[in-house]
Amino acid sequence: MGNNHPRVLFLSHGGGPLPLLGDDGHAEMVENLTDLSLKMAKPSAIVVISAHWEEAIPTITSAAKPSLIYDYYGFPEASYRIEYPCPGKPSLAKQIGEMFSQSGIENRLDDRRGFDHGLFVPLKIMFPDADIPCIQISLLKSLNPADHIQIGSALSGINDNGLLIIGSGFSFHNMRAFFEPETIDGKKMNESFEQWLIETCSNPDIGESERAGRLKKWENAPHARYCHPREEHLLPLHVCYGVRQTFCSECFELRILNKKSSMYLW
Repeated sequence: MGNNHPRVLFLSHGGGPLPLLGDDGHAEMVENLTDLSLKMAKPSAIVVISAHWEEAIPTITSAAKPSLIYDYYGFPEASYRIEYPCPGKPSLAKQIGEMFSQSGIENRLDDRRGFDHGLFVPLKIMFPDADIPCIQISLLKSLNPADHIQIGSALSGINDNGLLIIGSGFSFHNMRAFFEPETIDGKKMNESFEQWLIETCSNPDIGESERAGRLKKWENAPHARYCHPREEHLLPLHVCYGVRQTFCSECFELRILNKKSSMYLW
């Protein structure tokens, strides 16, 4: 890989706005993201693929000053007053749209949609000054793993080592399990899937055709559907892998909401 490839990070973004509200179950996540941001040079721009936006075709925010979407329910009033006034970057949105088209991926720009909490929650932790231009890209409603790897592959053509591409999801996302008392069986299922995911993303001895194959057939992983009853929080990882198509340079293991979770940096 050349030196001009963007940095790529898959992060587990926690539960709604809770990481910004001092919730104990997110302490490791906040510490991890803070440490990460201090270690990396300030990005020139950030592209976020969020688990909280699905469209029929990849859709790209193109507004110069996007608003925030408080896409969560039942949280304290302060949750709906969070601010993250980062600018958009219409020129980058247009460039990405053109790159998708060149790769045969139908797409569209959206100058009305704002940023959801998959973007503003982790970025408020990592880059609290909100002075880095951001754009957001949707997932596909089809939830097809191979198509999300292809989206990442199209993004790999960006020749900008100042860019940071973030897949904002969650390596474990069983909502019911978060709020039920932990059982021995539940813990084993959580940990066995995480072990498979960490091995898949970080083992340099796995060839890329096998690694891609494992991600495309992620449902075959141990207890995959317990950990992801619906896969929208896993698929940002597929986009991240598609950008670099190699094993990650760093893997971070942590507990979020008392579940084993992971993050990956390329």
